[in-house]
Amino acid sequence: MSTFESIRDDFALLDEWEDRYRYVIELGHGLEPLSEEAHNNVNKVRGCVSQVWLEREERTDPDGRTILHYRGDSDSHLVRGLIAIAIALYSDQPPQQIRATDALGAFRELGLEQHLTPQRSNGVRAMVDRIRADAAAAVAAI
Repeated sequence: MSTFESIRDDFALLDEWEDRYRYVIELGHGLEPLSEEAHNNVNKVRGCVSQVWLEREERTDPDGRTILHYRGDSDSHLVRGLIAIAIALYSDQPPQQIRATDALGAFRELGLEQHLTPQRSNGVRAMVDRIRADAAAAVAAI
């Protein structure tokens, strides 16, 4: 799985939107597999045109802090790539850091906002909102 920084660097090398589009789809191929059992209503993200599932797993980092690990899937190749970008930005981070990260700004920095349909942009917001809500719940439980 790529880091967000490496994704940003790769985007900077791609001048044409078509090349970026193909790269986003390619990122989706690298997602950690999501089990059939995880394709359920609990993990389903509401507000996306495509079907999207995000599975959260609480883990402990080497310093003993709680981190949130994510796996995701979609029935759309492009959306799988957008999930991969969100996971690169958020997964394996402490909940406090997740809440402090401006994902929409990061997506804007990649130039995705201007190339996504309004429905896809709403879906990205729904994914980000879901991850941020998970982080808020994890902070409250600590």
